[in-house]
Amino acid sequence: MSSDPFRPFETNLDRETALKLVQEATAGADDGELFLERKRSEVLTFDDGRVKNASFDASEGFGLRAVKGETAGYAHSTTIDEHALKRAVSTARLAVGDGGGTLAAAPAGTNKKLYSDADPMAQATFPAKIDLLREIDEFGRSLDKRVIQVSASLAASHQEVLILRPDGTLVTDTRPMTRIYVGVIVEENGRRESGSMGGGGRGSLTKIIVRDSWEPMVREALRIALVNLEAEAAPAGVMDVVLGPGWPGILLHEAIGHGLEGDFNRKGTSAFAGLMGQQIAAKGVTVLDDGTIPDRRGSITVDDEGTPSAKNTLIEDGVLVGYMQDRQNARLMGVAPTGNGRRESFAHAPMPRMTNTYMLAGDTDPASLVADLKDGIYAVGFGGGQVDITNGKFVFSCTEAYRVKDGVVGAPVKGATLIGDGATALKHIRGIGNDMALDPGIGNCGKAGQWVPVGVGQPSLMIGGLTVGGAAA
Repeated sequence: MSSDPFRPFETNLDRETALKLVQEATAGADDGELFLERKRSEVLTFDDGRVKNASFDASEGFGLRAVKGETAGYAHSTTIDEHALKRAVSTARLAVGDGGGTLAAAPAGTNKKLYSDADPMAQATFPAKIDLLREIDEFGRSLDKRVIQVSASLAASHQEVLILRPDGTLVTDTRPMTRIYVGVIVEENGRRESGSMGGGGRGSLTKIIVRDSWEPMVREALRIALVNLEAEAAPAGVMDVVLGPGWPGILLHEAIGHGLEGDFNRKGTSAFAGLMGQQIAAKGVTVLDDGTIPDRRGSITVDDEGTPSAKNTLIEDGVLVGYMQDRQNARLMGVAPTGNGRRESFAHAPMPRMTNTYMLAGDTDPASLVADLKDGIYAVGFGGGQVDITNGKFVFSCTEAYRVKDGVVGAPVKGATLIGDGATALKHIRGIGNDMALDPGIGNCGKAGQWVPVGVGQPSLMIGGLTVGGAAA
């Protein structure tokens, strides 16, 4: 626990006064809340053999929301006091108009606790953190004479949240976060390539700064860099692709997950709108969004509206069975909230967002998926990607991929991009491995200018007929 817990109703604002103002803001509305937050974060970066950056950020404030139908009035301030809240009331009420709404019931409570309250930034001294990054740098350079650059960063944050609803319900959550990242650049015969690896989650800093945690990351970053040093130009054309387990689930997240968020489907802009209960994927494909996994990066005990997180099935045996919902979109669609109302900070209104999104394992040996690949690509690492929610079309770049012919994994390829659309890709899944894995805890997701931490995962998959962009065949 932090030595000075966030207690705005004891130090900044009388709780009864705050409640009356929240009630005033939401009179005649369908929903609304006062969201109060304090967040502190630290990032240390070691690059080129020296400390490149050491930053500490602290912020606190509130966001007041009133919701009426499809409209939401939102006001926020970095000052937490009665005067600022009174000014926010007038802004939030612009959405309510003449009223007439029926205030939604508060979320059900929860006794679960998915992570510690402890502040990870306080679990190691500043000199110890710098020494750690220096040790990572020295170790990475010692592994191979071709290493010419090592970058390492350590990040930690501590977010404290209070949500006060018009009925007086008060929900609190304290969220730790840690992350470590290692990047390696190698050079041979004038050619340079890079590799990276990281990990973290809502656990303690002490778990990721021990050598048994970071040393495998350094070795993996170097392995990827050396693989890319031998890579040939990627082929181009339509071919079958096998995706590795774990982090390649980022393709699932982007190409499919966003299309299953409630707001896009309520507005009819998702490629999956209107398809509830229909077969949208191959048999055997089951996709979940689960915010209840202890200590995972995308997990939340409660969402940013106070709804307990849940393990939500989105696709079951290929059939669309659910969307991810916040309170507003759930009410407008006549369904229950799913615990997916998330926001970047007090300065942002909540919207439906993913937590940890993954596909369940099948029963196929992943080695047999590759063995069945006649002429295609085996992709095990991904970098950036883009997706168009309206049609599900995606483009993803591979950071580690191999050419496969007649079931034999050949040379690594460089510059491969996977191009397709989520709806088609789901139906063209031809094999599902028994090796489902979650990512190492490094993901962030952007939507409408807001960023939140997320998790992804999947087993090995064979997908038929993806377009691979690369060099000419």
